[in-house]
Amino acid sequence: MTRTLALAALLLATPVAAQHVPELRFDAVDALHPPADMHLGEIAGVALGKAGQIYVFQRGNTQGPAYGAAAAQLLEFDSNGRFVREIGQHLYAWSYAHGVRVDAQGNIWVADKGSNMVVKFTPEGRVAMVFGRKPEASDENARPLEHPKPPLPAVDGQFREVTDMAWDSQGNTYISDGYINSRVAKVGPDGRWLASWGSPGSEPGQFNTLHSIQVDARDQVYVADRGNRRIQVFDTKGNLLRVMQINVPSPADAPVAIGNRPTVPPAGPDAAPVKSMMPGAPWALCITPPSPTGQQVLFVADAWPGRIYKLSLDGKVLGWLGGSGKQLKQFGWIHAMACPSENSLYVAELLNWRLQKLTLRP
Repeated sequence: MTRTLALAALLLATPVAAQHVPELRFDAVDALHPPADMHLGEIAGVALGKAGQIYVFQRGNTQGPAYGAAAAQLLEFDSNGRFVREIGQHLYAWSYAHGVRVDAQGNIWVADKGSNMVVKFTPEGRVAMVFGRKPEASDENARPLEHPKPPLPAVDGQFREVTDMAWDSQGNTYISDGYINSRVAKVGPDGRWLASWGSPGSEPGQFNTLHSIQVDARDQVYVADRGNRRIQVFDTKGNLLRVMQINVPSPADAPVAIGNRPTVPPAGPDAAPVKSMMPGAPWALCITPPSPTGQQVLFVADAWPGRIYKLSLDGKVLGWLGGSGKQLKQFGWIHAMACPSENSLYVAELLNWRLQKLTLRP
């Protein structure tokens, strides 16, 4: 592992040249058609079931005060975008939606950043396992988590602002324990806590906001290290295999989804004080299922200029599409993606309160 980290450090110290890649053509439609009396909020997560069901984890149906309200709701739509049911209504873990995924058996998993919990539902919608624990409402110190610098030590079995989950071929779950603990947790198929790796920082193997996680068919674990503007790839034991960065030129006047336009320093985006808003900072990851030839590709989304990038699993950027905006084919902070094939994408947006279905035209 020491040699691996030394190699990664060398790679990080080597300037990465800008990658000139083609813009990809695509079509887009609004994927969801909820009932007239249902209104969606920020769509934080999207996943597809075995029969094409669309699971949406959204910050809607808000209960509570304007500040500190509970905002989490898990909805199922059919493959045509028609509403089917709500799963886990009034669940104890609901607080602030962040991610939803479906495992190989069709179980539905959610990561709730507000309650610091991960919940596994059966395909029928019953709770099968819970991980982590939210603060007790009766505690006199019950309040949002603090962010001391340096953070308090992590505790096995507990999370602090958890974000996402993925699985290897053996059924182990990898959880990005994301904003504060800055680590990857590994849990066995029976729910046993097996291991964790990572710590806050910018060195190889360290993290600054693990925002999304995926595992490929070779059981390699891809972590969106958003605050460090990179993707780190590990084996199932936590050994660092490689570091990937996206360096695709974008116009300095590219539209922004919200807020002031970020400024890319002359020294490059890695010199920016807030790297999470720089081009290529990974907000969302999605790896396609293997094609008939065994090929997989990785889709990555950033917040500005609001693009989606298509990569080979070794980090080569194959193309990009989209940009910030409010119209179809434009994006407002992509927070999650589902990619059933190389040419089909479901894109969950925070700022535009919608789910777009994209069809790439190779």
